[in-house]
Amino acid sequence: MTDDLTRLAAHELAARLRAGVMTSREITAAHLARARATDHGLHAWLTLDDERALAEADAADARLAAARGEGAGAVDALHPLLGIPIALKDLVSVAGGQATAGSRILVGYRAPFDAHVTERLRDAGAVILGKTNMDEFAMGSSTEHSAFGPTANPWDLERVPGGSSGGSAAAVAAYHVPLGIGTDTSGSIRQPAALCGIVGMKPTYGRVSRYGIVAFASSLDQIGPFGRDVRDAAALLHAVSGRDERDSTSAPVPVPHDLIDLPADDDEAASWLRGKRVGLPREYFVPGMESGVEARVREAVAVLETAGARVEEVSLPHTDYGLATYYIVAPAEASANLARYDGVRFGYSVRGGDDYLADYLATRGRGFGAEVKRRVMLGTYALSAGYYDAFYVKAQKTRTLIKRDFDRLWEAGFDTLVAPTSPSVAFPFGARMADPVQMYLSDACTLPVNIAGLPGISVPCGLSEGLPVGLQLIGAAWSEGELCRAARAYEGATASAAWRSILPHDLAALEDPSTPTPAERVAAGSAT
Repeated sequence: MTDDLTRLAAHELAARLRAGVMTSREITAAHLARARATDHGLHAWLTLDDERALAEADAADARLAAARGEGAGAVDALHPLLGIPIALKDLVSVAGGQATAGSRILVGYRAPFDAHVTERLRDAGAVILGKTNMDEFAMGSSTEHSAFGPTANPWDLERVPGGSSGGSAAAVAAYHVPLGIGTDTSGSIRQPAALCGIVGMKPTYGRVSRYGIVAFASSLDQIGPFGRDVRDAAALLHAVSGRDERDSTSAPVPVPHDLIDLPADDDEAASWLRGKRVGLPREYFVPGMESGVEARVREAVAVLETAGARVEEVSLPHTDYGLATYYIVAPAEASANLARYDGVRFGYSVRGGDDYLADYLATRGRGFGAEVKRRVMLGTYALSAGYYDAFYVKAQKTRTLIKRDFDRLWEAGFDTLVAPTSPSVAFPFGARMADPVQMYLSDACTLPVNIAGLPGISVPCGLSEGLPVGLQLIGAAWSEGELCRAARAYEGATASAAWRSILPHDLAALEDPSTPTPAERVAAGSAT
């Protein structure tokens, strides 16, 4: 029964809850049991809070029972996430709980309040199982930069799940939880979704409040959902979206109701594509892209055309400047945001005597990992006297040009753009750790969307060498409803594809308690 429950999508679980076939406590207990039994070889979780999760499940069951007493209308008015388990990336504040952001420097910190996202999930009645692993301060594309050890990919335990939200992506893909929350600064939701064979979405900048989220780059960070299908991811986005007065970048834009009203029927969903104008940016087929990835993406484009879409090759001419622009803007903002970690107010602290400066340097030197130090130094340099105009200001001007490229396509009447999510499938542990630039190139197809503040979603589109490939769809600002319809349409058009029935290859290995942890596998590989 545990396996049956954990293999169901969130909307299937919600239907059974409302029908009275099962309770949220049963659903929550089943997912907790699976996560505890199979996380040893995965390391997707940093904490699991059984007591709090089961209490939230009981509260959801009580809300459902009260609504039944009021009639069918009251039950229908409940949010579809009521009683559904969810994973939070460990930079989301939960009152009284940890929020390490994957860093040693925040060990011991306990959040004094709930993030806006947490509040919205509680309002919906969702059940928070715990916190997932991540690259330190969301700086990474593989979840190898976590201070608490790497996370593995359930498709191949010798490979990374992507990052920085790799813990949430792996937990959803391994059936520990049907839904997860991640953050996306340059592709940190979409890229791990692609590598783990699930759905991940980055909303328009300002759609979801960042209040209570440990910051990396404030003008780029955005919270978004993971799910195993588009309907689930869209419902989670609906739950956490909306204006928040505590976040000045949170936009007063209505949340589209069609996020929880996507077609259930595959043929009806696919019919959305008829007559739609879809752009295929040539610049996203980057040098070095794996041939199998390109083949799967072009096959997906052919599916869109067969379903009635009009696909046209387009150009986003400033795309080639995206990587350089991002790695000036993001580190500059990170250097400012991370200045607060001084060992005085909270978190890890080194105290060696009366020399405050020595203690400060020791705290940051030992508390931050190598990748965080690299980016803080890069950002501080870009903001320093004599270099601010040459680097940071020029990067911001280039950012405007990148956004204008997209705007011209929306003005020309395109409904959506389609592109690869990642230029490669999941890569082996250690393959890119010695070459930061090669690691940064993992986000080459996703980071322009963050630079322009647009919404993007990654959906599975087949396998290459037995590993998942992601198809990225990009929309105009505030078009999440239409973008989810486009993604659901592709999902419907490929519902009978053989690759959709293939499960992650290493699920059985996760059930074996003798399977090594990811850290042990990395250590063994390094020794070899």
